[in-house]
Amino acid sequence: MTLAVYACNPATSRGRRFAQDPALTRSEYQRDRDRIVHSTAFRRLVYKTQVFLNHEGDLFRSRLTHSLEVAQLSRSIARSLNLNEDLVEAIALAHDLGHTPFGHAGQDALNECLRMHNPQSAGFEHNLQSLRVVDSLEERYPSYNGLNLSFETREGILKHCSARNARHIEAREPGGVAQRHVAQQPDAVQWLQPSLEGQLANLADEIAYNAHDIDDGVRSGLLTVEQLQEVPLFRFYTDQARAQHPGLAGRRLLFEVIRLILSAQVDDVTDATRSALLRAQPQNVDAVRQQAALVCFTQGMAVQSAAMKYFLFHNLYRHPQVVEKMQHAQQMVRELFAAFMADPQSIPKGQAVHLEQHDLQNDKPVKPERLIADFIAGMTDRFAMKEHKRLGLS
Repeated sequence: MTLAVYACNPATSRGRRFAQDPALTRSEYQRDRDRIVHSTAFRRLVYKTQVFLNHEGDLFRSRLTHSLEVAQLSRSIARSLNLNEDLVEAIALAHDLGHTPFGHAGQDALNECLRMHNPQSAGFEHNLQSLRVVDSLEERYPSYNGLNLSFETREGILKHCSARNARHIEAREPGGVAQRHVAQQPDAVQWLQPSLEGQLANLADEIAYNAHDIDDGVRSGLLTVEQLQEVPLFRFYTDQARAQHPGLAGRRLLFEVIRLILSAQVDDVTDATRSALLRAQPQNVDAVRQQAALVCFTQGMAVQSAAMKYFLFHNLYRHPQVVEKMQHAQQMVRELFAAFMADPQSIPKGQAVHLEQHDLQNDKPVKPERLIADFIAGMTDRFAMKEHKRLGLS
C-alpha cells in the first residue's frame, strides 16, 4: 500500500533513544509492535480489569482483549486513509500497558496514595505510566532499560499528560514526545497533536470501549437491551436490525446492533477525517502536528457518541454493584501501598532489587514511593488480591 504524504513513514522516523541498526525484514514500526507483543507488560493485560473484575467471568473484556479490538479498528481505518497500519497497531497495543489492576479505580487509588504520601508528587497517570513501561520498566535487553521504541510510537502512547509531568519529560528529552503537552511560550513552535496514527488510535479506543462495554454490560445483567433504547444511536440501529431481520432477538440482536454501530462509526471517522484532510492539505507529518485534530467524527456522530458515553457512565460505570466492587478494589490498592511503604522488604523476593533503581537518563535514584507505585501498577487483578491476602490485609 502506498502511504499518504501525511502518514508516518518508517524510513523517515525520528528514531529511537538508543541507536540501533535497521532490522533486515521488518520496518521500524513493525519492530515496535513485535517488541510490545513480546513484553511482560503486554501479557499482564490479560488479567487486568476493563470494567468487570478479572475473576467475575471468562467472557468479559480484559485490558488485553480491549487493546486487540482497538488495534483491529485502528488498522481498518488506517488502511482506508492510507496511513501506517503498523504504527497505529503498535500504539493501540501499547496504549494501556501502564494501567493498574482494577481499571480506573486502581489508578485513582494509586494517584491518591502518591499525593497523600507527598503533596508535591506528580501523582499517577496511566498514559504516562504506559510510556514509563516502554521507556524504563521493561527489562529485556542487555544495554538499556525499556523497549527502545521509535519516537512515533512513544508519541502516540503519551496521548494525555499533565503540564507538570510533561515539563519533567521535556527537560530530559527536549523537543521530544512531551513537547505538545507543555504550555508553550508565544514564540515557540506549536506541536498541538500527535501523528494521524496517534490520533486514530485514540479515537479507536473510544469506539471500542463504547461498543464492548454495551456487550459486557448486558452480559453482566446490569444493562438490558430495552434500557439501551434510551441511547439514540442504539435505538436507531436496533430498529434497522429488526427491519432487516424480522424476529431477531436476544444475543443475536445485540451483536447485530453493536456490529452496525461499529461499522457506522468506522465509516463516519473515515469520511470525516478524509474531509478534514482535504481542507487542511497537510504535506507532511509535522504539518499534521501543528494543526487541530484531523482524525474525527462528524458533528452528528460526535454528539451521538457522547450520548452513549453519558449513558454508560451513569448506568454501568456508576451502577451500585460496580461502584461497590471498585471501592473494595481501591481499598486493596491503598492498603498494599501503605504496607509496602511501611516495610519495603515485604515486597516479594525478586522485586526488592528495584528499590535501588536509578533513573538512567539523569542518574538519580528513583523515589521509593514511585518504585512501589510501579510495582503495584504492574500487578494483575488476581496478583494484587493474592498479595493483599499474603500480607494479612484481607
